[in-house]
Amino acid sequence: MNTSERPQAQLLTNPRSDRVREVAKLAGRSARQRQESFLAEGPQAVREALRLHEARRLAGGAGVVEDVYLTAETLARYPEFGAVVPPRMVTAEVLAAMSSTVTPQGALAVCRFIDSSLASVLERSPRLIAVLVEVRDPGNAGTILRAADSAGADAVVLTSGSVDVYNPKTVRSTVGSLFHLPVVVGVDTRDLLTALAGRSVTVLAADGYGDWNLDELQDASAARRLAPSSLSVNEQDARKPLLEAPTAWFFGNEAQGLAPEVLEAAGHRVSVPIYGSAESLNVGTAATVCLYASARAQRG
Repeated sequence: MNTSERPQAQLLTNPRSDRVREVAKLAGRSARQRQESFLAEGPQAVREALRLHEARRLAGGAGVVEDVYLTAETLARYPEFGAVVPPRMVTAEVLAAMSSTVTPQGALAVCRFIDSSLASVLERSPRLIAVLVEVRDPGNAGTILRAADSAGADAVVLTSGSVDVYNPKTVRSTVGSLFHLPVVVGVDTRDLLTALAGRSVTVLAADGYGDWNLDELQDASAARRLAPSSLSVNEQDARKPLLEAPTAWFFGNEAQGLAPEVLEAAGHRVSVPIYGSAESLNVGTAATVCLYASARAQRG
């Protein structure tokens, strides 16, 4: 029986039932890997999961939502949640036992893994990719994924050693963006660099000691946009990376940044200028600034 054909189950009231325990286990990585499923918690995440589920089903593919658990109050507030996948109704106590959050928001979905392959992403000739190289903080990873979605990026790639994108904290911090764009996980950094070079994608490494300043690159992009025929190209300008070009931005680990071998292999190292007294930018903030700089240049 398809999920969409399943009759609505009776109210679940026992927070210690086997079903509740099985759902709660998905907060742990081993259970997620074994079942290839993860939790989407809160109305926004559930809404976006259901939208992707419906879109894939309408396109003739497999859906992504296995189960939806709602309290009566949540269903009354969001009746559309019951239109795609018949929900399982639960008490607030049951939802709290399933959830990984201290204060669940009345909605939870169990979803199938939705990551894409690198080959499928590159086949679409992407213009903008965010690459997380051993980024281990769930909040930072989620922030970068949300920023990439907001900037109109074509994909997000997490290399080996990065946080599990299906970690509940990561999923929550994407605020639904996980369901909006292709995400590739577990990629070897060297293999990724080779694949990007084969597709003529410029690699820009975000680095506090970069050879190029992001402001300089944005100024050059604006000048080309406003008066392209009046520009002369000297030797330095010829080496300057073009924000308008197909680009993969590499963002490094919170503590160590990008490894020397990655910086060496990258096409260009780019710094984000700091005008105040802060020592550095959080990787999520830096990624947002860089991705939007490329997005604006590419849309100019």
